[in-house]
Amino acid sequence: MRPRAHLSASLMLTLLCAAPGTYAADTTPAQQLSHWSAAAGQPGDPARGQRFFESRHGAEWSCASCHGSPPRANGKHASTGKTLAPLAPAFNPQAFTDTAKVNKWFKRNCSDVLSRECTAAEKADVLAYLLQVR
Repeated sequence: MRPRAHLSASLMLTLLCAAPGTYAADTTPAQQLSHWSAAAGQPGDPARGQRFFESRHGAEWSCASCHGSPPRANGKHASTGKTLAPLAPAFNPQAFTDTAKVNKWFKRNCSDVLSRECTAAEKADVLAYLLQVR
């Protein structure tokens, strides 16, 4: 193998091995808040986020139904009974650090609570609330 070809193959192998982990720990809760605030065109509001988190929105569940209020301790899924890690980042350093998981769980949980996806403003508000939970 020529030196240049060997370098290219090594570089490709390194990139391929790194690719599966590119979503893990690729963000922070503050970066997520900044992203959703920008998408909403306004900063997240913690008071609005807390009201949203604790409200049932005409459905059976609220966010707090599974995550607790405030979400400092382990929660429990209302229908499956599965244990959920604390949602507030101050009590769970892994919360909101994986973009793919953040998007997945916002989509799934908003569908459960609202029967639709959350808006960017709703996501920003909830994140603003969760970031101030101590």
